[in-house]
Amino acid sequence: MFERTDHAYPADELMPLTCRGRVRGLEPSRGDIDDALGKFSLTLIDTLDTLALLNKTVEFEEAVRRVVADVRLDNDIVVSVFETNIRVLGGLLGGHSMAVMLKESGRMVWYQDELLHMAKDLGLRLLPAFNTSSGLPYPRVNLRYGVRGPETRTGTETDTCTACAGTIILEFAALSRFTGDPTFEAHARRALDFLWEKRQRHSNLVGTTINIHSGEWVRRDSGVGAGIDSYYEYLMKAYILLGDDRFLQRFNTHYASIMKYISQPPLLLDVHIHKPLLPARTWMDSLLAFFPGLQVLKGDIQPAIETHEMLYQVTKKHNFLPEAFTTDFRVHWAQHPLRPEFAESTYFLYKATRDPYYLEVGRTILENLNRFARVPCGFAAMKDVRTGSHEDRMDSFFLAEMFKYLFLLFAEEEDLHFNVEDYVFTTEAHLLPLSLSTASNSQAGEELDDSNFEWTCPNTRLLFPDPAFPRNLREPIKSAVDNSCPRPTTHREPGMGRPPLRAQDFMANNPEHLELLRRMGVSLIHLKDGRVQLVQHATQAVSAVAAEDGMRFMQEMMELSSQQQKEQLPPRAVQIVSHPFFGRVVLTAGPAQFGMDLSKSSSGVRGFVTVAEPYKGCSELSNGEIVAGRIALLQRGQCMFAEKARHIQKAGAIGGIVIDDNEGSSSDTAPLFQMAGDGRNTDDVTLPLLFLFHKEGNILLEALKENREVEVLLSDKARDRGERLSKTVRRHEYEKKCYYVRKLNENKCHHQVGNSEHSLGPEFLSWRHVSKKIDAVSVLMVNLLKLTK
Repeated sequence: MFERTDHAYPADELMPLTCRGRVRGLEPSRGDIDDALGKFSLTLIDTLDTLALLNKTVEFEEAVRRVVADVRLDNDIVVSVFETNIRVLGGLLGGHSMAVMLKESGRMVWYQDELLHMAKDLGLRLLPAFNTSSGLPYPRVNLRYGVRGPETRTGTETDTCTACAGTIILEFAALSRFTGDPTFEAHARRALDFLWEKRQRHSNLVGTTINIHSGEWVRRDSGVGAGIDSYYEYLMKAYILLGDDRFLQRFNTHYASIMKYISQPPLLLDVHIHKPLLPARTWMDSLLAFFPGLQVLKGDIQPAIETHEMLYQVTKKHNFLPEAFTTDFRVHWAQHPLRPEFAESTYFLYKATRDPYYLEVGRTILENLNRFARVPCGFAAMKDVRTGSHEDRMDSFFLAEMFKYLFLLFAEEEDLHFNVEDYVFTTEAHLLPLSLSTASNSQAGEELDDSNFEWTCPNTRLLFPDPAFPRNLREPIKSAVDNSCPRPTTHREPGMGRPPLRAQDFMANNPEHLELLRRMGVSLIHLKDGRVQLVQHATQAVSAVAAEDGMRFMQEMMELSSQQQKEQLPPRAVQIVSHPFFGRVVLTAGPAQFGMDLSKSSSGVRGFVTVAEPYKGCSELSNGEIVAGRIALLQRGQCMFAEKARHIQKAGAIGGIVIDDNEGSSSDTAPLFQMAGDGRNTDDVTLPLLFLFHKEGNILLEALKENREVEVLLSDKARDRGERLSKTVRRHEYEKKCYYVRKLNENKCHHQVGNSEHSLGPEFLSWRHVSKKIDAVSVLMVNLLKLTK
């Protein structure tokens, strides 16, 4: 059943748009992201225990045999210590746990701890990274040569993130206890002890980045998102797995400070560790979505419900959770690499409350994945949640975590062949058995006082007997996201007056204003494109009061900018809908401040494209009879955008796309470009006009060169292909998917165009009722793994 395909195996990851494996060194470098790739079949290892959880024992056994036979860990390659620990070491240990369980039940009797031996080999290869005076690991290690020496190509780094150093204990302790070698656990404990000692003693918070030699905080902002997140998670889970009270004591100390300084329900905003009353930023990143799940483990249900609901409302606005979003819930970073943290928190909240509302949340996650992220070779990360454009990326954590949590969310008791509550989930959702637990020697917390409440899990049914309690908490959050957001407050003494400089009075060429900015810790940066950017560093202000004035000024400036940008339009989408693309190619486009408003059109404008002559479109078209009824392609330059629009409109075009003449420009690197009018009344322009940077424009031109007819959809965002394609296109798509199914399992497809039952089509996802979607999740997971193995 676990058939070999040629898409990705044995590569580390699958590239779902191009249907090939991602091999480090053969693809263009993506920077630090590629440090997770070590030429060790990352996705295969990361998903081992997911197969076992889904009760796909035949596939799991075959996957274990592949890992044992094919994977090498002595590659001359530099990898991230953090990513390799949580994904590969954790994957091997989770796979070993499942293999042992199956062997005890009479399956896999051939298994002789091969995965555990590989895990120890990998652990030994990671140990050189811990050779620092502080005990904090280097961020990178060479799997063959270690850290020091010219052949390692690493070892010169001085900084690491708090999560990178503090997310080791579960895997290393499990490795020590499985093998009987205490070395690994000792190194992980030393790193955690050092981080605890370096916490800011007044706020009891930790920074985001630390010097691995001196222990000085390099970045002193503190939150629960990227850079710190799993440090807190591992303190709590280390207590659960190892039974050491010290970890719970540390977690409770940090948690009290988080709720005091960072939590502004339902928001979680970063602060400065030395000045915790001062917000460090006005946006949040998506990694904090794990925190409601951690709060459930802590037993603090109310703030978990509130923050989760805020995240759900943001998700509903954008279909996915953007990588970062502002306090008024606008997109800050538009990417979404299919992160599982929100699904993780949804699962834990459902387990704690049994509120069917969270099953509906899970259904939304699953449906959005199928509607917007699904492509023929798997699921593609979202390049921009606003337009629905894709990125040729499917990280291993998507299969390792997302399907695991969705499966568990919908699973009934009879669907599980072992008790998952006998295991702890690592940050990568790998399963480590609680049988590794030992009695704690800690004497902390023996005195009986009110703080002992923190050492027990509260009975939520006793604390919140009203079944409507979760719903009552969620209602105000919904309206908050729909309307406005609670603004973060700064703690300014009464009577101190307003800031010395108001945003509406600021002039960038006024020396007095610039001096006031300097005193408030605000600097003015001139960008290459002529714009200016204001950045505040509160630590550079002349006083705490001046820093607060700076924060107020920045907030006023953002509000003023928001008001001024109400006419600023969001990005648009150019979606190629004709054969052989069928809506899978979505290009991010800039809007025009004139002409048809695509956001007010439910269907957008759809038509075949043709190149205007002259290409610049600055005079009457010579091929007007061809352009009529079509979407004209034009090149930027020589005249105003409105003039181009008038010429193609006169020729009878139904829309226009202007392609940038600046070679190499791309929406990946350039800010959104809006086409302005010509200073005259542009009400006469009624067709839609969109702008494509050079890179995206070339994609469209190449498609036109290779295909006689190219049809596109101009819209405010990408449309669901399943709802828009004609029966002919549906049949073509169905026949192509039939090919994949035959290749995978040699079964015949049921020929039902428009309601096909093939295993790769979204129509397959039918279920008896909301709590029985488990079969669909299971089938999706196995089919995807077939594509990657």
